[in-house]
Amino acid sequence: MYHNSTQKKHWTFSSEEESLQLRAQANSKYRARIRASEKHYLSEIFNLEPHEELVICKYYEKRLFDFCNAFKPTMPKSVLGTACMYFKRFYLNNSVMEHHPRIIMLTCVFLACKVDEFNVSSIQFIGNLGENPLGQEKILEQILEYELLLIQQLNFHLIVHNPYRPFEGFLIDLKTRYPLLDNPEVLRKTADDFLHRVALTDACLLFAPSVIALTAILSSASKAGLNMESYLTECLSLKENPETMSHLFDGMRRLKILVTKYEPAKSDEVAAIKKRLDKCHSNEVVSSITARKRKGYEDDDYISKKPKTEEEEWSDEDLL
Repeated sequence: MYHNSTQKKHWTFSSEEESLQLRAQANSKYRARIRASEKHYLSEIFNLEPHEELVICKYYEKRLFDFCNAFKPTMPKSVLGTACMYFKRFYLNNSVMEHHPRIIMLTCVFLACKVDEFNVSSIQFIGNLGENPLGQEKILEQILEYELLLIQQLNFHLIVHNPYRPFEGFLIDLKTRYPLLDNPEVLRKTADDFLHRVALTDACLLFAPSVIALTAILSSASKAGLNMESYLTECLSLKENPETMSHLFDGMRRLKILVTKYEPAKSDEVAAIKKRLDKCHSNEVVSSITARKRKGYEDDDYISKKPKTEEEEWSDEDLL
């Protein structure tokens, strides 16, 4: 249950400012680490600001969505939602200057497929990449290398409660107990669009999945000119709980504002920031900072046999 979950305890925040503060701390911590190292002169390269990192994360979240929606075989929505949540959680405590979101994005999807029991082989997975077979193998090596790091940074909290299941539950409830609505399925398409927009925001870090699902239902009903207040008061028994109802309405109002004010990353801004990000991950810069150890095994003596120069031999275009 969500209310007893690690998601509610560790990954649900009281305000959007709290998540922004965590991202700013991750940015500051990594830049301070560079300044304190022997290669402190590289701080001129590692100079992305928190708001610039957020732009890059927005860009790659959209790439994650596009990749999942084009995936063959068709990927369940829950896998997409889980992957997106992993990505958001990872960059609450990590900087894009240290771990490139291109490979983290794919690792999040790969791990989500396993956790949500979407049974695809690694060969099927990389077959969805627009690379040649040799390039696909290199990408898979990187995904497998980053997988443990991702799991560690998620604090091994891998179960994600998405709004898709409660959404289906509400539809079933409407069909069963709310005869005033002839065909609840008419709400599905608009509600799905709402949930799609929600997933691009930080809503999953701020609201319970059931609140998101119910807001999607009521938002869809509102656009269709349907009044469903009686469903809340009668079927959900909120008439006898005015305090709970007030809290619910406040949460739905804040969620709608969050979705409305969301702005996707602008292409020209992304292009400029990506150039600077690529400098952070250029072979000579990274190899000059530290010897490359296998991700997630930093405390071990194991050193990867693969040289660093092979890590970024592919680009965003290879994901098309």
